[in-house]
Amino acid sequence: MARDLVRRTTDTWLDELDRIQEEINRVFDLVWPETTGLFDRVTSPSLDVMETDNEVIVSCDLPGVSEKDLDITLTNNVLTIKGEKKDEKEEKKGDYYRKESWSGAFQRTVSLPDSIDPDAVKAELKNGVLTITIAKREEKKPKKIAVQVK
Repeated sequence: MARDLVRRTTDTWLDELDRIQEEINRVFDLVWPETTGLFDRVTSPSLDVMETDNEVIVSCDLPGVSEKDLDITLTNNVLTIKGEKKDEKEEKKGDYYRKESWSGAFQRTVSLPDSIDPDAVKAELKNGVLTITIAKREEKKPKKIAVQVK
């Protein structure tokens, strides 16, 4: 009876799973650069835009940013918030630095609806939150139509 020659390896399916787990761990252990671009969460504060019947409200989390370090512009329904958060302190412990908050220059730009009135804008910085309120133009506000039943 002739026997077929079979190449045997010492790897088992468990060894293959270990190799895959190591590859996955390597992906998640990557050290990301501190600044990678304009929309990186490290250098870009969060932004919320809410629309009501009468206004558009933009909120931007800016803890540690002074109003003198902000530049806000509204051009052609595009709101741009530029600024800089200055680095205040670093805690040194041994041979490393611990830094969990971001610092540096940032810019956020958002398109707003056509219904806004660029001449009716208010901005307030309170408790680390910038709130920009932009009223809607009268002709663009939704009109309530009464229905008569006969």
